[in-house]
Amino acid sequence: GIFMMITLPLAARSWPLVPTGPRNLLETLVVFIRDEVVLPNTGEDGRPYVPYFLTVFFFILTAGLLGLVPNFGKFTANISGTSTGNISVTATLAIFTFLLINFAGIRKFGLIQYFKNFIPHGLPFWLIPLIFPLEIIGLFTRSFALCIRLFANMIAGHIVVLALIFLIFIFNSLWVAIPSEIGAVGILVLEVFVIFLQAYIFTLLSSVFVGGSLNPH
Repeated sequence: GIFMMITLPLAARSWPLVPTGPRNLLETLVVFIRDEVVLPNTGEDGRPYVPYFLTVFFFILTAGLLGLVPNFGKFTANISGTSTGNISVTATLAIFTFLLINFAGIRKFGLIQYFKNFIPHGLPFWLIPLIFPLEIIGLFTRSFALCIRLFANMIAGHIVVLALIFLIFIFNSLWVAIPSEIGAVGILVLEVFVIFLQAYIFTLLSSVFVGGSLNPH
């Protein structure tokens, strides 16, 4: 978080007026998340919440990339070496999204109408006792899925890398060491793509869930 607070403002305020280098990349990502991810799923009602989605995206992206730096894992206290491979961190992100889902809906519709929106229009009365509890449960399971999906995908690649490295010690052979190291490097390169993908998916699904509370139809 501190790293982002220092680097992102510096990149955003760099000159010249026409963005180049890091600032150009930063503006491209910001505009993409705002115009292609958040607003299409939330509508204009979701514009006040764009800063949250940008924060989530850049946090997951930055934490994942820093987790690939050797020895950085000693700061994260988990086997994956990246904070987003720690279920406590992903659970916290999911809880914040859960709170935003409810806050956005209650802010727009009010408390009573917000919970009425869980009942589809025209639903037979006898189905309400069945559907309403399922909708409430779904509200929690969506956020739980966000937590587990990010955690599992981030830690999986690091476990594969560890398994490949452990093969060197198990077989104690140069013929195993060379392909193991090559395979580990290949997985780490793939991890860069996975980090971008997971940051995008978490932000996308969060915007979809928030959009559902803002636009129940």
